Amino acid sequence: MELFSFILNIGVLQALILIAGLGLMVFEIFHPGFGMPGIVGLILLALGVILTAKSVFEALVMTIILIAILALALALMLRSASKGRLSRTLILSDSLKKESGFSSTEDLSGYLGKEGVAATILRPSGTAEFDGVKLDVVTEGSFIPKGTRIKIINVSGRRVVVREVSECEQQSGCERQKDNLIQV
Repeated sequence: MELFSFILNIGVLQALILIAGLGLMVFEIFHPGFGMPGIVGLILLALGVILTAKSVFEALVMTIILIAILALALALMLRSASKGRLSRTLILSDSLKKESGFSSTEDLSGYLGKEGVAATILRPSGTAEFDGVKLDVVTEGSFIPKGTRIKIINVSGRRVVVREVSECEQQSGCERQKDNLIQV
């Protein structure tokens, strides 16, 4: 029994079936999605092996050869995807940098120092309203009831830290100096 004896058994119909199956499988490799081309290609390859092989050994050898051909096509696709023409269509080369005017979050630093009202109970996080705009906020760790006057003391990205406005600050008769209230 010769290793490649199946080559003599391949007729025109079997050759067309095998070539069509390989073509559809290669198409599926370059246009992924395991859709109809991959399924039909797999069925055609199995049909081609069944129609061509006269023994289990020939079928095994044909299957190994077909897998090797598909592995080579996959290796070429992966190389093309990383360094070749496919890399330009599959991989995003543009970057959205802050210098170009792009930002991943809304800039909330303009709210620093603004006073508002706690729209929900802040224990220590919740929602507060500043000039008609509702923001998610956190306190310095203390519990603040709903409806309490608060002030934004720190903004870091989307994290807005608030503190309860004291009665002294509400009357504008004191200054804050190193976290101590001083009556003036």
